[in-house]
Amino acid sequence: MVGMPTTPTIADACRLLESIAPCVLAEEWDNVGLLVGDPAAPLSRVLTCLTLSPDVVDEAIAADASLVVTHHPLPFRGVKSLTTESVDGGSLWRLARAGVAVYSPHTAYDSAAGGVNQQWADRLGLTATRALAPTPDRTDGAGVGRVGRWPGGDFDALAERVKQLTNQPQVRVVTPEVVSYIDRGATVAIACGSGGSLLDLAVRAGCDVFLTGEMGFHECLRCRSLGVGVILTGHYASERFALETLADRLRAGLPGVEATASRTERDPLQSV
Repeated sequence: MVGMPTTPTIADACRLLESIAPCVLAEEWDNVGLLVGDPAAPLSRVLTCLTLSPDVVDEAIAADASLVVTHHPLPFRGVKSLTTESVDGGSLWRLARAGVAVYSPHTAYDSAAGGVNQQWADRLGLTATRALAPTPDRTDGAGVGRVGRWPGGDFDALAERVKQLTNQPQVRVVTPEVVSYIDRGATVAIACGSGGSLLDLAVRAGCDVFLTGEMGFHECLRCRSLGVGVILTGHYASERFALETLADRLRAGLPGVEATASRTERDPLQSV
């Protein structure tokens, strides 16, 4: 009947996700977009998560979710078989049998104009932010990483602010020899997740501090030798918050659809 509301579909969610994190922004090696499911299937509930672990699979099925939006793709690389003999295969098999679709925005969401790295910059209150590597032919500010000016005090104050934002009692740091930026403000580069590959870009951008989730030992040594401070939040803490904001955006953009972030997901690394 004319005027009758239409039932939302998986395709509607895909279109909204594409507008938030255009797949063209993803790295060449990545696997983004709709990875499992029928675009024409009806959509009623969406669950967002950082990683599609078995406990999140249990949660999605128990909640009768139509779609799981996982930041880290599953499957990630080419799949030659899909069986329950592996953890990933078993997870995908169970979701498919339950009619749960899987979508991943991953590096497209990292680099989007309002994506994970820009959200970090906004949370810290950075000014004059820009991408470390802007995406060609785009005018919305999208690109890899972020860099901006933080006027909030010295290195210790910045580390304390990061701890507050991640709700953690501690973060790992490489303390620079010069820790006061009060007179000029600190230039802070941001790369969520495993950001070591962006270190050269951050250094070329003149960063005083490099904020990322995790980075290798020798990269940390290099930062110390260059006088660059480092703040490592842990991979989980550097990205998980953005899946909560993504659930909010999905709920707002898909009227009548329930969208929540996983309640069972936890950081696999704990301090003792």
